[in-house]
Amino acid sequence: MQSRTVMVEPSDDHELVDESELRFQKLKVLVHERLVDALDLSMLAHIPQAELETEVRAVGAEVVAEEAPNISAEDRTRLLDELYDEVFGLGPIEALMKDDHISDVLVNHPHEVYVEQQGRLERSDVIFADNDHLMRIIQRIVSRVGRRIDEVSPMVDARLPDGSRINAVVPPLALDGPTLSIRRFGKRPLQVEDLIDSHSIHADMVEFLAAAIEARVSFLISGGTGAGKTTLMNALTQFIPGDERLITVEDSAELRLLHRHVIRMETRPANTEGTGEVSQRSLVRNSLRMRPDRIIIGEVRGAEALDMLQAMNTGHEGSLTTIHANDTRDALARLELMVAMAGFELPIPVVRQYIASGIALVVHLSRLKGGVRRVMRISEITGLRDGGLHMEDIFGFEQTGVDDTGIAQGEFFVTGYRPMCLSRLRAAGIRLPDEMFDKRHIPVRS
Repeated sequence: MQSRTVMVEPSDDHELVDESELRFQKLKVLVHERLVDALDLSMLAHIPQAELETEVRAVGAEVVAEEAPNISAEDRTRLLDELYDEVFGLGPIEALMKDDHISDVLVNHPHEVYVEQQGRLERSDVIFADNDHLMRIIQRIVSRVGRRIDEVSPMVDARLPDGSRINAVVPPLALDGPTLSIRRFGKRPLQVEDLIDSHSIHADMVEFLAAAIEARVSFLISGGTGAGKTTLMNALTQFIPGDERLITVEDSAELRLLHRHVIRMETRPANTEGTGEVSQRSLVRNSLRMRPDRIIIGEVRGAEALDMLQAMNTGHEGSLTTIHANDTRDALARLELMVAMAGFELPIPVVRQYIASGIALVVHLSRLKGGVRRVMRISEITGLRDGGLHMEDIFGFEQTGVDDTGIAQGEFFVTGYRPMCLSRLRAAGIRLPDEMFDKRHIPVRS
């Protein structure tokens, strides 16, 4: 097929699409439909994958010879290579899902697919034939996790068997056609050493947080979407003593703790009849009956915040959770709001005292220009002052500009404040060097 770029409708933003690639995808869809008619898929369920691929390729070659006798040898080979993915896999995005360097696959519409690599969004050359093609792939993905998506249930948020998180929205909610977002996770979870090497966090910060975890100091990790909250929490759990029993509660399981004694629980959405839902709050409450040493909540979102604080104030110190927020102080304001969602109409001073008693530290992360992620602030809650929660910053990061490639530059800094929790660390037999908290700046070059 000779390649040329033309305007393809419908396209509200008038993006250019490779017409030869579009013809290729439409031909593949046609061959796929003929192939499904020719194969008895129910009989193929128990055939080994190697034999199945051979069978699909053989039948596909016959169909291609009938439907596109003039196709080039190169495109014919590619079509036959991709047919198995079209019938049993994820179609055009299967190759993206096999690339370990890609962390997000974002399908805006059939002719616009973006990927994130090394923190940067890039438009890929992958396209679908049309909305029906994309819808079929979405339905295949969703059916694998026992869910459905259609006009009656037009939105799905779920987890794939490999841990990837998917979100799909289709008409009538998605006005311009089906959309699909897939957040992927590497085969090997990032460790603290990886985060230090990438300058996401400074070694002194890690040493301080590791000591806090060992001394059972509870803290909150805040940040925006994609800032690295879950990655940091996952990495820091390596400092939890191996003889402790951990219970994890997540809306969509993402944590992969390198710990011997872990019980993992995940929420369940309501079924098509609107029943059977199991909320995070129910799981947090149940976890208290499972003899946990620490409870780790993937992300606190609502009324379960009160149950989490109760756990932290009743013998489950050292518990961890994440929260969406713009900075450390905003994280506490959001936490107050979530406690209010529990419906007990607790006085604000009581809620704030509960927060101050249960949580000692707040760690905030941000995703900066160029996709780099940094721990922006580590703050300590020092108590109540003038009716509000008072905090002191211990460590931080300040962006000073961007380099020639558009990547944020800056420096870590130490404020000079001596944390109150150092006394608790000393009581646990942990002594950090005094010079760790001396006021200074540490330049970082990405």
